[in-house]
Amino acid sequence: TPWNWPMNQIALKVIPALLVGCPVILKPSEETPLSALLFGQLIHMAGFPSGVFQLVNGYGRSHVGEWLASHPNIDMVSFTGSTRAGKQVSLAAAPTLKRVSLEMGGKGANIIFDDLIEDNDFEDFQDAIENGVYEVMSNSGQTCNAPTRMLVPQQYWDFALGVAKETALNIQVRSAHEEGDHIGPVVSQSQYERIQSYIQSGIDQGATLLVGGLGKPTIENDSSSISDELRQRQKEYQDGYYVRPTIFADCSPTMTIWQEEIFGPVLCMTKFTTEEEAIRLANDSPYGLTHYAHTYDKERRRRFAQKLQSGMIVMNQVGLASSSPFGGVKQSGSSREGGVWGLEDFCIVKAVSGLNGDDDDDE
Repeated sequence: TPWNWPMNQIALKVIPALLVGCPVILKPSEETPLSALLFGQLIHMAGFPSGVFQLVNGYGRSHVGEWLASHPNIDMVSFTGSTRAGKQVSLAAAPTLKRVSLEMGGKGANIIFDDLIEDNDFEDFQDAIENGVYEVMSNSGQTCNAPTRMLVPQQYWDFALGVAKETALNIQVRSAHEEGDHIGPVVSQSQYERIQSYIQSGIDQGATLLVGGLGKPTIENDSSSISDELRQRQKEYQDGYYVRPTIFADCSPTMTIWQEEIFGPVLCMTKFTTEEEAIRLANDSPYGLTHYAHTYDKERRRRFAQKLQSGMIVMNQVGLASSSPFGGVKQSGSSREGGVWGLEDFCIVKAVSGLNGDDDDDE
């Protein structure tokens, strides 16, 4: 299981497997082992039989994860994580031909149409842009189904950039130990460095840096008059893996930041002129987890539901039902979690004939 939503992903995998009668070995991310330890305690307190649930901590590649995936006595591997790691799991499992269920990365497109503007009222159009920025920055950008590519009509490009920039500037970055409406640091130094390399790539490849950028957040203030509280916060920024909320404009499909999953608080924006161009830009990605669309045109929503290449499509900020299947297509994987599909993922179909013989009373 991954580190970005640790307890959630454990529950989505372990509980359905146990419900259909499968014994489980859980290997959580080495970055977030404590959630798994707590879950194991809950399993024990619930009175599950010994051996039904087992917990093994350790590293993935060339270690516990690879050993489990390749072990001949394990019938199935369910994996959530990066596409790179998912390929490694598949390779390790291939010699035993076991079932591999993969839920991997995403690069969601968020298409916002100008039919949200009615009688020169921009409120809904502005709300869609603001919400799109917040969705990307949530959890410090470490969410696989975040709408990290925003597409807006060319006619309202400047307006959209202004709203997006102001929204990002109002997002506070503070310690995750503090309560409040802000984002915290990313999970590790390696993740921080990965995000920084993508930001540098966007700059090098010619995207327009609208807000944010390289380095850690800074407090803009006269150093002679800075308060003790702000001075302490600046020290936290330097000591932790904090990333500046970043937006790139004028992104093109050839740019690395448009094609690859950054997994940080970084939004890529571009403009479109026609519905067909918007669909083409949205689908121009190796991923296909979740796409988003904002339009009041019912027939357009139907067309997008058919033409967008993703396992999930969110229209007009209406969230998917709790029992909906979660999963993608292309390099986002092919498995489904949640609802009845999450149960069926751990089952096999068995055909049986002659169960009731001629000597049975009931036929």
